[in-house]
Amino acid sequence: MKDILYKYMSRWTSLNEEDQQAIMNEICTEEFTKGTVLFHQGDIPTACYFILKGCVRQYSLDEEGREVTSNFYTEEQAIAIFNYHKPDKSSDYTFVCVEDSVMVVGDLDKEQDMYNKHPQLELMTRRMIEENFNQVQEEFAAFIASSPEERVKTLLMKRPTLIDRVPQHQLASYLGITPESLSRIKKRIYKDHR
Repeated sequence: MKDILYKYMSRWTSLNEEDQQAIMNEICTEEFTKGTVLFHQGDIPTACYFILKGCVRQYSLDEEGREVTSNFYTEEQAIAIFNYHKPDKSSDYTFVCVEDSVMVVGDLDKEQDMYNKHPQLELMTRRMIEENFNQVQEEFAAFIASSPEERVKTLLMKRPTLIDRVPQHQLASYLGITPESLSRIKKRIYKDHR
């Protein structure tokens, strides 16, 4: 698993192998079983995560108590909550493992110490966050302007593995449609591509 992280770090930094190894020796990786909640909506997060293997769902409860899925995180994606501006710093979302997962777990209380010790790590983190933020902005703009069918087609093109990894009702929630609509749209798309 650390090979994945090493490859990822090489993509984002100019750290030499020795410095990368020093960082990897200090990080903690953990295994999580399917159904494990990393933190609940309303909890104050104490850790950030980087997925080496697996899938994590982000959701919140609406006013009627229904789960509304807002994202799925898979390999080589980070889960970081930036709530330092909020007085209570609590999360607006629940994060739960959809699959058995292996993740790097970063202690938020020790984050600045790691950055002080390894300045390139902070630069790497910033670059990663900037790219992720840009991607989220683009996806949100496209989502707002898309029809349900276009959303499904985009998902099939950009994140095709989610179809087999995630329960249909969660995927439908993420796409802003009903499970029945998702089923009909998938049938129509598959029929058109035969």
